[in-house]
Amino acid sequence: MKRIYIFIFIFCPLLTIHAQLLGEKQEQFTKADTLRGSLRPERTSFDVLSYGLDIKINPEKRNIIGFNDIKFKVVEDTKKIQIDLFENMNVDSIVFNSKHLKYNRKHNAVFIDFPEKLQKNNIETIRFYYSGQPIVAKNPPWDGGFVFSKDKNGKPWIGVAVQGTGASLWYPNKDHLSDEPDQADIKVSVPNGLMNVSNGRLIEEIPMKNGYTKWHWRVENSINNYNITVNIGDYTHFEDSFQDLEMDYYVMKYNLEKAKSQFQQVQGMMQCFYEKFGEYPFEKDGFKLVETPYLGMEHQSAVAYGNGYQNGYAGTDLSHTGVGKKWDFIIIHESAHEWFGNSISVADIADLWIHEGFTSYAESVYVECEFGKKDAINYLYGLRSQVSNREPIIGNYGVNDEGSSDMYYKGANMLNTIRSIVNNDEVWWSVLKKFYQNFKHSITNTEAVIQFFDKNIDYKLKPIFQQYLYHTTLPKLQLKFTDDEKLFMRWETDVKNFEMPVEFKNSNKAELKRTDINSEWTEIDIELENIKDLAINKFGFYIDVELVTNN
Repeated sequence: MKRIYIFIFIFCPLLTIHAQLLGEKQEQFTKADTLRGSLRPERTSFDVLSYGLDIKINPEKRNIIGFNDIKFKVVEDTKKIQIDLFENMNVDSIVFNSKHLKYNRKHNAVFIDFPEKLQKNNIETIRFYYSGQPIVAKNPPWDGGFVFSKDKNGKPWIGVAVQGTGASLWYPNKDHLSDEPDQADIKVSVPNGLMNVSNGRLIEEIPMKNGYTKWHWRVENSINNYNITVNIGDYTHFEDSFQDLEMDYYVMKYNLEKAKSQFQQVQGMMQCFYEKFGEYPFEKDGFKLVETPYLGMEHQSAVAYGNGYQNGYAGTDLSHTGVGKKWDFIIIHESAHEWFGNSISVADIADLWIHEGFTSYAESVYVECEFGKKDAINYLYGLRSQVSNREPIIGNYGVNDEGSSDMYYKGANMLNTIRSIVNNDEVWWSVLKKFYQNFKHSITNTEAVIQFFDKNIDYKLKPIFQQYLYHTTLPKLQLKFTDDEKLFMRWETDVKNFEMPVEFKNSNKAELKRTDINSEWTEIDIELENIKDLAINKFGFYIDVELVTNN
């Protein structure tokens, strides 16, 4: 593929950049944070195999009542396990082999005692009865909780989004990213005339005697706890397909024609992602877009869509380039999470950049498929306006602490920088697809991801990943232009042994040069009469540039 070069011209007095390292986050974490985020024997002693949710949701009272059958394998002998449920929700009883178990609560953790030690390798099941009014989100989906709203016809319209906050906000589970149930049955009873749409396939619709209908959905793939969802409303359904993949859409009846038009973008998205990453990872469970009263969320096989059937992000272009208004952000971004975040997942929320950085990069991948590489690179460059560089991308481990929001677009631009380092698109796309294929349907971490790219790309990438992920400052390219018209370059970074190429040219000439630079001053083979004539490729490389005048 022909390479496209875009340059920023450096003028001595104007583009001297003084980025400052803001330091590591100084946060105080509570006992509740530790109980939620850490792995202790009460959690590591068992592995969840499946959830069997059976609940009733009352829209008027805004409450939930029901149970969750939690099936698990005993990994180590134990008499106590931890299941999580927010403390505002009631624990009605916990039953094991027809006997009620004793338990005690600490914050949002429920510690369950068994009368006798559970033996390693045994398969056990507890039924956890609960009830209560779940927390209502103030600003969904950024603020976790339920959304109880009305559609245009005044009928109840309910959804939930709890990424980060935790699925234990509304149902009991082992609320840690390291342990996903291998499958789940989700049975939700709602008032007659309404439908519930959850993850996976619809198994049956069961009329109840109390004016309710039970909707039974089944997930046959492993699933993040926060991805399990309910969507309650006066939905209508239509369907489509891509190759062998069944695609189902559930929307408000009055938006049917808009949805049929807007959701055509899914076809091009699937074509692109199949080519660049691989087949849709949850074919057994199908692909769904479900209209929601909030903007969106990557609920596995039931992607939440609330973008109002318009292009852009809630009608805006996050990149300020015009490119972001050519396509529907929520369709593309949230669906891309099926590959990165739902299929490839992380064990600790501190590594959430693997979900969000790769998914945000996937936005540009879609743009490149549909509109070309120039638009894709412009889009990524424009997204840098969303990056603050105030806190590291990586969070604190073991305390349910995600890193900064820079995980999205600093992460995406980091990946684009690595593409520029590779300098061969055929190799880049091959490695990116291999990454997905090697890691799909797995739970991973930052170290494993870095090791993969370091091994599969012929360059020392570990220091580069470390600089972008663990530090707030960008790699700073320092320039020195001497009185005898010689140019020197070096990198200033927090990480030792940092080396990365630079692409540059004399703006008055066509020839592009490329040189590997490290922390030592390197004389550059270029003819310059004035530093103003130097052009640096900052579109391909996410870096700062500084002209130094001292020795």
